[in-house]
Amino acid sequence: MKFILPLFTSLPVALAWLPGIDKDIYSAAGTNIFNVTSASSKRWLPASKKIRGVNLGSHFVIEPWMASMAWSNMGCSGQRSEFDCVMALGQETADQAFADHWGSWITQDDINQMVQYGLNTIRIPVGYWLKEDLVYADSEHFPKGGIGYLEDVCGWASDAGMYIIIDLHGAPGAQQPKQPFTGQYAPNPGFYQDYQYDRALEFLEWMTTSIHQNNKFRNVGMLEIVNEPVQNADQASSMINSYYPSAFTRIRNTESSLGITSNNYLHIQMMNEKWGSGDPTQSLTDNYFAAYDDHRYVKWDSSVAVDKESYISASCVDDRGGNWPTIVGEWSLSVPDNVEHTADWEPSSNTDFYARWFAAQAIAYEKQEGWVFWSWKAQLGDYRWSYKDAVDAGVIPKDLDSIYDYSPC
Repeated sequence: MKFILPLFTSLPVALAWLPGIDKDIYSAAGTNIFNVTSASSKRWLPASKKIRGVNLGSHFVIEPWMASMAWSNMGCSGQRSEFDCVMALGQETADQAFADHWGSWITQDDINQMVQYGLNTIRIPVGYWLKEDLVYADSEHFPKGGIGYLEDVCGWASDAGMYIIIDLHGAPGAQQPKQPFTGQYAPNPGFYQDYQYDRALEFLEWMTTSIHQNNKFRNVGMLEIVNEPVQNADQASSMINSYYPSAFTRIRNTESSLGITSNNYLHIQMMNEKWGSGDPTQSLTDNYFAAYDDHRYVKWDSSVAVDKESYISASCVDDRGGNWPTIVGEWSLSVPDNVEHTADWEPSSNTDFYARWFAAQAIAYEKQEGWVFWSWKAQLGDYRWSYKDAVDAGVIPKDLDSIYDYSPC
């Protein structure tokens, strides 16, 4: 998905901006958290200054499985998605409930703690319904008022010197069936139609304009045009051949109309070919500004034997290359559901294993452009999905460079 010194020495000069390459980014206090040596050196140093980030999961697109207490406190118990909750509560009550959630799930203290833990990037999942005039008032039900809270989070992260990826996590019509991460529990994916692509493209234009014109978005350098589409190349063919190139054209035309110079363009991110939706570059005429997202959940890889040494070994040799540049934008320490609570895998008594496995995965993903863990926090009582809890448990070190001292491989 994005950035490292070789990326910028081998490509043409007109490039999307990346921190420490095209321009440095600083916290409000003047600190450059990507550069620990000097202001003039390149940011991405092997084993030190790759992308190291966390997802703000369940902030703007709530997934009830990982935020059950918050979901219940909002009055949404028993509802499967944001769409269902808003429909059940009614618009006015839902808007207040969601505003309370947005104001408390991720705070400025969280952002500051991320920096203290050595993180330099956040990925923010959002839904198309942030642009409220895209929502069909007679048939769609989503909370209103989220954009101001997105501005706040991006402002805090920019003030802290962090890099920001905004990800279209919930697409019009839903890009996957029966998945709350789309914002609705649709029986079938309705995204793969021209009129839905048009709505998504309008969202991307609006988001691009907001990023370039609102100072709180100043450290947003990447816009992902859809998260986790269907893993079926035939079903996704119109997305690859129509929506992707149209997204590039519409985003670049928007930037040109705003007078944005090429070194300040956004990176445009797509799921990589490993995801299974097809080759994202197939119909692109210019991919110099492209970046790629890889989601690596070993727990769902049936080719890896379910024992600790196999998990470590698989991660040690895990090559996430292919489309380039790639960031591993989602991963975790979770293991298969049928063993996750057994003695061999129970979190509290196996911290040494999970620390080794975290190191093995992070080192592998830093052979690409870095990683973004899913997620910063969860309400599962299980650090395998919660970066914050894993640090508290001693599984993830605050000094992330020390993972190379673990020698897990």
